[in-house]
Amino acid sequence: MNELLINLENTDQLQFWGANNDHYEMLKKAFPKLKIIARGNEIKAIGDETELASFKNKIELLVNHLDKYQKIESRDVEAILGSKGLIKQHLEKNEKSTSGDVIVFGNHGLLIKARTANQRKMVDSIANSDILFAIGPAGTGKTYTAVALAVRALKNKEIKRIILTRPAVEAGESLGFLPGDLKDKVDPYLRPLYDALDDMIAPEKLKLYLENRTIEVAPLAFMRGRTLDNCFVILDEAQNATDLQLKMFLTRMGPNAKFIVTGDVTQVDLPKKAQSGLQNSLRLLENIKGIDTIYLSGEDVVRHKLVKQILKAYGDIQ
Repeated sequence: MNELLINLENTDQLQFWGANNDHYEMLKKAFPKLKIIARGNEIKAIGDETELASFKNKIELLVNHLDKYQKIESRDVEAILGSKGLIKQHLEKNEKSTSGDVIVFGNHGLLIKARTANQRKMVDSIANSDILFAIGPAGTGKTYTAVALAVRALKNKEIKRIILTRPAVEAGESLGFLPGDLKDKVDPYLRPLYDALDDMIAPEKLKLYLENRTIEVAPLAFMRGRTLDNCFVILDEAQNATDLQLKMFLTRMGPNAKFIVTGDVTQVDLPKKAQSGLQNSLRLLENIKGIDTIYLSGEDVVRHKLVKQILKAYGDIQ
């Protein structure tokens, strides 16, 4: 008798096993010749070598499905445990039903989509450009779309790491008066990036990614002196970066990297004596091949319907 041990440490256990362990029971019925034991994050199977090889293959298909779609239902398990033809038919049906503007599958199968014309332009642009500037007012989804594109690249193994950064600039408050150490002080300024990640990656996996630095969220100042390669890098709130900071950031780029710079030129929080470098960067870099700029507008606002009216009242959009 042979024994196989499979570790599911980075897999959502509740989703994988189903309500009341329904998927576990389906596994046992599909492989009656094997003794299958599930404990914690591990599955142990005992039996014939050929059966174990088939069992391992099915588990990998189940894990891959859950990793891609962030959920797995009984009908998915039934199809994957079935014949090759049934698996192929099921996968094709899934692809067809979720095709279109879906960028990535978020938690519990949440569909993260490009919801406006300019968000779709961002998706198309990053496929052909290595640096993308996404410029627009609040609520246009520029940061959320950028993070979704980064998560998709990571899931597709196009890159090894995601780096999300922002200038740690106060918007009416002072960092120095906040309690805690440096991380405690700057994390609130990076919260919108964490919020987007929370929608797109299962909590256990996100925690692991942050711990092993597969995903890094850090203030812009922490980028100095680094070469960022094999990664997808997003600079958010770039209107709060100076000329020198933007030059420093853009020149961190390694040979295999994608950069997205997002900003809103109507919301500069820099001190009065400091000048935003974003518009100057847009002017200097506009004719360089491989660098693209997408301008989002009031038509792209995807928050509450009143947000568009508020932006109009303040003169940020027409």
